[in-house]
Amino acid sequence: MQKSILITGCSSGIGLDAAHGLRERGWTVFAACRQKVDCDRLRAQGFVSPLMDYTDAETLRSGLAAVLEHTGGTLDVLFNNGAHGLPGAVEDVSTDGLRSIFESNFFGWHELTRRVIPVMRDQGYGRIIQNSSILGFVSFPWRGAYVATKHAIEGLTDTMRVELRDSGIKVVLIEPGPVTSKIREKAIPHFEKHVDWESSALRDRYKSSLLKRLYESDGPDLFELPASAVTAKLIHACESRHPRPRYYVTIPTHLGGMLKRILTTRAIDRILARLR
Repeated sequence: MQKSILITGCSSGIGLDAAHGLRERGWTVFAACRQKVDCDRLRAQGFVSPLMDYTDAETLRSGLAAVLEHTGGTLDVLFNNGAHGLPGAVEDVSTDGLRSIFESNFFGWHELTRRVIPVMRDQGYGRIIQNSSILGFVSFPWRGAYVATKHAIEGLTDTMRVELRDSGIKVVLIEPGPVTSKIREKAIPHFEKHVDWESSALRDRYKSSLLKRLYESDGPDLFELPASAVTAKLIHACESRHPRPRYYVTIPTHLGGMLKRILTTRAIDRILARLR
């Protein structure tokens, strides 16, 4: 029997590459998107593409129901991936903006995961794979809102891994560093809605760094890898008999993990302060 995987955030980047990569390996892939136009495009490519928006619980319910109807009530893997960024200094991000990003990057993941766990408990097996980030354990400046959601995901996932240890459900984190995607481009509307940078005490820093990165940067980041690098780790997490609890992707993530183990918090703060 074909293994089945539900992947969220498949309109582009990591989710889209993962959908193609797993399908090429014979998996039945449910490639979810939050916008109908993207679902239609993926359906034209032969995918089953349920409409699933992390900020809309009804779409999570109906989308998962459609997946389970297609499989006869089973699901081997859930890959929580869809997320968006909200760049800006913590003092400038509106509280409504922080609530908004937590709805899509954290609470929606929890909602969908809670709906999937009973299915996997009943069948006696399954895997829940969370696409976190280097920002799940290292706190870069200007990314506080996104960092907060990823730190929260890491804590929730680590707890689930222990709680589900004897259930047959394996819980995994994937932690990419710089990977080619549209996350920067898609963060712009959220930035413009929730950050009043022109009134900020850090206005000059926005002009000299963050605005250029958002609106002018068109080249890859240092050590940036294609989305296929994440797909390779996802395949191992899906198919290995004993998947790792964590998969680092890119040199910065490996370096960040090492520095967290050997340096003091003050030393790491000094390094990160240079990135402002």
